[in-house]
Amino acid sequence: MDVVESLPDAWLLIEGERIADFGPSSSLSTQEDAVDIQVIDAKGGMVMPSFCDSHTHIVWAGQRDAEFVDKINGLTYEQIAARGGGILNSSDLLHKTSEDELYRQSKVRLDEMMAKGTGAVEIKSGYGLNLDDELKMLRVIRRLREESPALIRATFLGAHAVGRGYGHEAYVDAVCKEMIPAVAERGLAEFIDVFCDEGFFTVSDTERILAAGEQVGLIPKIHANELAVSGGVQVGVRHGALSLDHLERTGDAELEALRGSDTMPTMLPGSSFFLGLPYGQARRFIEAGLPLALASDYNPGSSPSGDMRFVMALGCIQMKLSAERAFNACTLNAAYAMGVSDEVGSITRGKRANLIVTKPGFTLTLLPYLHQTPFIAHHILQGRVI
Repeated sequence: MDVVESLPDAWLLIEGERIADFGPSSSLSTQEDAVDIQVIDAKGGMVMPSFCDSHTHIVWAGQRDAEFVDKINGLTYEQIAARGGGILNSSDLLHKTSEDELYRQSKVRLDEMMAKGTGAVEIKSGYGLNLDDELKMLRVIRRLREESPALIRATFLGAHAVGRGYGHEAYVDAVCKEMIPAVAERGLAEFIDVFCDEGFFTVSDTERILAAGEQVGLIPKIHANELAVSGGVQVGVRHGALSLDHLERTGDAELEALRGSDTMPTMLPGSSFFLGLPYGQARRFIEAGLPLALASDYNPGSSPSGDMRFVMALGCIQMKLSAERAFNACTLNAAYAMGVSDEVGSITRGKRANLIVTKPGFTLTLLPYLHQTPFIAHHILQGRVI
């Protein structure tokens, strides 16, 4: 977490979509036959890996700005949800929105994220809350994946809330017996997620849903401990979850459960910022020998921003991470948390050429310090400047 290696006065070669080689300028040989090479002069800026965002909900319809007013007036996330707002509000809007329009709105958000330096994105369903609308969301994610230069992974989050018209047990049944088989049959997701927290899904529900997902090859990822110490960390570790996300409320038992596991703790400081929740105890996790990823949680209700540079800044400013720790949490560790660390997240020969060339003068510390100053000179995805 503390090490970010750098190479001053360097060159980097991209061939096709991949990083072919790099080294100090003194090792660069000029070849007369290399006339077809496109040269980008960094002009003293940094070349760094694109940000990776391992937790987003960017496929949604409309906005929830009325709830923003409710928050200003003092209502909590739980109170808004209890009176039919929150996730259910997004579900109602999504149901009324055509698939093409849903794609159009979602693509605007994805393009915005790429413009701000993100090159790999995990996207969740979870605003459908019935079979047809969950499948609609996942088809939109697949279309984004096919038509965007960003590296995208899909997560089925049918267990985000109980859909309208269902009782709790009946909805868990529907997720396990109807939705999971349909998602798997169509190959629409790599991961399965559950909102295991107070007022949403219990540990018992989560065990059942994850087991059903694992039977068809879906890899677990968990929303845990955002609103309460829910047991979500422990159930996630038992099921070999790739990541456990949120973690605003954790204690010694959660640290012990994670110790020695292959699960990536992932904190979402944008939610803490927007909702006024406690920030995750990032330094405590790292000092306990655990790794850490940071992600945006880009969604309409609790974190309406996909700016990973701002997430990095919150990691430094609010969670007291060094720039090195926050940078690793937003790049390589976040890539691990979405299962793509063999492809992106670092400047490594053979990895996908997803790179940011910063404007001159930027350093690793200046990225979060000057967190609103434009910093990107070029963003390269799949080996091409976007």
